[in-house]
Amino acid sequence: MTTAPYDAILFASFGGPEGQDDVIPFLRNVTAGRGVPDERLEEVAGHYRALGGRSPINAQNRVLIAALEQELASRSVDLPIYFGNRNWAPYTAEALQTLHADGHRRVLALVTSAYSSYSGCRQYREDFARRLDETGLLGEVAIEKSRSYFNHPGFLDPVVDGVREAIADLARDGHDSHDVRVLFSTHSIPLAMNDASGPTGEGDWYVRQHLAACRYVMDQLHDDLPHLPEWELVYQSRSGAPHVPWLEPDVNDVIERVRAEEQAEAVIVVPIGFVTDHVEVIWDLDTEAKETAEEQGLAFRRVATSGTDPRFVAALADIVQEHLDPSRERIAVTELGAVEDVCGHNCCQVDVSRAVPAEQDVDTLEQIAAHLREQQAARAGWTRTTAPAAPAEASEPAGTSTPAGAFS
Repeated sequence: MTTAPYDAILFASFGGPEGQDDVIPFLRNVTAGRGVPDERLEEVAGHYRALGGRSPINAQNRVLIAALEQELASRSVDLPIYFGNRNWAPYTAEALQTLHADGHRRVLALVTSAYSSYSGCRQYREDFARRLDETGLLGEVAIEKSRSYFNHPGFLDPVVDGVREAIADLARDGHDSHDVRVLFSTHSIPLAMNDASGPTGEGDWYVRQHLAACRYVMDQLHDDLPHLPEWELVYQSRSGAPHVPWLEPDVNDVIERVRAEEQAEAVIVVPIGFVTDHVEVIWDLDTEAKETAEEQGLAFRRVATSGTDPRFVAALADIVQEHLDPSRERIAVTELGAVEDVCGHNCCQVDVSRAVPAEQDVDTLEQIAAHLREQQAARAGWTRTTAPAAPAEASEPAGTSTPAGAFS
């Protein structure tokens, strides 16, 4: 068995409430540092309230972790998996304290976000640095985040099958593929966050990666269908200040457009940007987008996420083994290739005021933690003379906002 250079895996996710009493405290965690009153949080809590106050994400992640443990064991990879969330129990800090107490020091982090962006990638590294610092484990425990897996076939092939079946199901109901539109949906983010996504100086990786994934899915259907439906990348779950530009178009606006302007008869909505069927899939797509389609007289199908499909579980195991053995093939199926294992200096950094001073080609967690401490001290000095200090740990780059459930 080969486990070097890691002795544990941290499975990191966004987190979600597990009961009605958890909803507002969870949303306070998500919005900490932004001064959002509970009255406003209650307005946006309706999605969770309607589902009994429980997000399915934690339960789904536990099932995924159990499946990954079995897959790794079948490959003779003996690495324990610890589960930690950014915004709800089990928290990242708790997972780190537990794995440290169990004697682990070299950790590989897998996150439930397939794409490159601040919220989907760098913010996790900031969270790791912050939690190591506050628990006194900085320098004791080393964490490396795994690469983005948006174009691993194990993530995309279950989606291919889902789109194929949705097209066939609509055909059985009399809808020709000429009259069907495939809408690949992902979480909208501020334009500034997309512009900064990827290695410093490149940007636009978030959109580019999604488009590459969409093209791959549709390309796999060429041999099955004489005519492929038209497709489009759309966005959902926008939040934040109205004056801040976010990625568009919104999925509901497109559903209305394809009926009014293109005389489509059916839409297939594909949550290409998400790993599991969590609240923003169940509510924003299964409820709101479906209602919009029904209002327009459109047939509606929603493709499942990769979730716990054995191919996706195997893909995560592949990623783990890539890190254990650098000579192993790095599997990727789009023209963008496999993303680098190690994030470059200030990769995906949105706000220049948060940028870590350049000392080397990559940002270590020690550098990130030190810079976060400096920022917190600067904010504390400013707020003492102006306003009550806001929690620093969840503050985000200027002009951005990460809503509940984003990238989870």
